[in-house]
Amino acid sequence: MTNTKITKTNRLYETDAYLTRCEATVLCVREVEITEGESRIRRIEVITDQTVFFPEGGGQSSDRGWIIPEDGESDSRARSLAVVDTQIEDGVIRHIAQPNAENEDVCTNGGLKAGDKVLLTIDWERRFGFMQNHTGEHILSGLMHNRYGFDNIGFHLSDNSVTLDVNGQLDEEEILLLEWEANRIVYQNLETEVSYPSDDELMQIEYRSKIEIEGQTRLVTIPGVDVCACCATHVKRTGEIGLIKVVKVIRYHGGMRLFIACGGRAFALMQKRQQRIEEVSHLTNRSQDEIADGVRHLLDEIGALKQKNRDLEYQAAFLRLETIPAAQKDAFLFVGDMDPIVQRNLVNALCERHDGFCGVFAGSDEEAQYRYIIGSRTMDAREMQKILREKFGAKGGGKPVMIQGSVCAGEAQIREILP
Repeated sequence: MTNTKITKTNRLYETDAYLTRCEATVLCVREVEITEGESRIRRIEVITDQTVFFPEGGGQSSDRGWIIPEDGESDSRARSLAVVDTQIEDGVIRHIAQPNAENEDVCTNGGLKAGDKVLLTIDWERRFGFMQNHTGEHILSGLMHNRYGFDNIGFHLSDNSVTLDVNGQLDEEEILLLEWEANRIVYQNLETEVSYPSDDELMQIEYRSKIEIEGQTRLVTIPGVDVCACCATHVKRTGEIGLIKVVKVIRYHGGMRLFIACGGRAFALMQKRQQRIEEVSHLTNRSQDEIADGVRHLLDEIGALKQKNRDLEYQAAFLRLETIPAAQKDAFLFVGDMDPIVQRNLVNALCERHDGFCGVFAGSDEEAQYRYIIGSRTMDAREMQKILREKFGAKGGGKPVMIQGSVCAGEAQIREILP
């Protein structure tokens, strides 16, 4: 590790979220180990005097991008480091990087040392998507706070999802109205303002904040909609969000969790859903507006076919009863795959006719696995469960009058231990 006095990093993204690259001087570089899943991975930590990289914070994942040496060498880009994570500690931003995939045999510390000049470049498409979604969250949170008095108590923005936790509940109609109002704010193309009020000024401002803030407070304001203490990046005007969509709502810790998508994510989601709707429309032979009726019709048909199949199983199964002598004490049948309801009713019918243990094993020798139901009017059916467990490791249980479970064995093996 190279030692250089480290002061707080100059965070360029705070004044210009649209800045995608900057020149910087390396202050410190060292190899570190980080945890990924259950593994420890070697990475390179780079600290520079200034950066355009937003570190993880405020519920938002960190920026990614590249650190490119500026030494005039023709292969400097080939020796670039891919930034996979960015963290902040005591005002110092730490870029966690790995060597370029084209040059993974790069020397210790990525070939960098304190004093080197580098070009920091962020993954702009990813950053802008985060800006759209974070600003969209501010709009939704502000509307819920102003209209319903609910507070945002949790927010998470990653590559795969955006969730917003609220300490209150809205019904389906209220969610639709909230979504409509949020998009109306988008269409108004309001300016997103960033300010750093003094302590005296802050006392006169009503604003949202999920955490205690140390140091200078940074307020993000959407006029007439929301004022929130936030460290993250946002779009300049609400029109850049494009679309705000509430994807799903679940009840969560006495309140609700909203899954949302904004901007490019929302557009991609709508495209994907439109394709699925088209597919269902073709499968049901109904127009898109009538696909729900088409699905209900198919479900009704499936239900009718299932009942018809169950009736046929009843008829075939109960014919099997006549093959068992009435004087026989214990009665067991082995059948193919059978509806559990039919199987249970068949066991009940056997128990009415015979005094001992009565059971039906549904399955096949080919898979050497059977589902069983065993009952008795005069004996404890759990005795059979004990035998099946001891002999074949069967899994199941029940009450004295009836047990059920599954066993991995063939019919001949099972019959050997039956009474």
